[in-house]
Amino acid sequence: MTQSLTKIYLHVVFSTKHRIPFLKNKDVRCKLHGYMADVFNQYESQPIIVGGVDDHIHALIRLGKNQTIPKVVGEVKRKSSRWIKEFFEGYDNFQWQGGYAAFSVGYKELDIIIRYIDTQETHHDKRYFKEELIELLIENAIEYDERYLWD
Repeated sequence: MTQSLTKIYLHVVFSTKHRIPFLKNKDVRCKLHGYMADVFNQYESQPIIVGGVDDHIHALIRLGKNQTIPKVVGEVKRKSSRWIKEFFEGYDNFQWQGGYAAFSVGYKELDIIIRYIDTQETHHDKRYFKEELIELLIENAIEYDERYLWD
């Protein structure tokens, strides 16, 4: 081939540090999700949907062919943390957790993941982030040590 062609979809998940519910204000949360989508675009990684609740986010992205997961996610976390502190009062202590989870998503599964992210508020009426993350890790056959999941 004379060109490189890719279409890699990722479901990315990370929480606020210690799962502090910094994002209770829906207006702030929605603006943050929009800003994060802009940052994904800056790194050639098309956001399909960015959503979440008080203490964590989910993003479905199409990873840019010249990008790496650590670079894109790290920049989104770094820039969004700085942005929320700069533009909103009361967020001086805002931080994201140190790590993240990223799951590959097949093209045929996109609608399922979009619906899952879009219904996070309803979903979290019934369960906490910790349970959700462990379930996602198990569903995706990712080995983990629970001692290192939470910061």
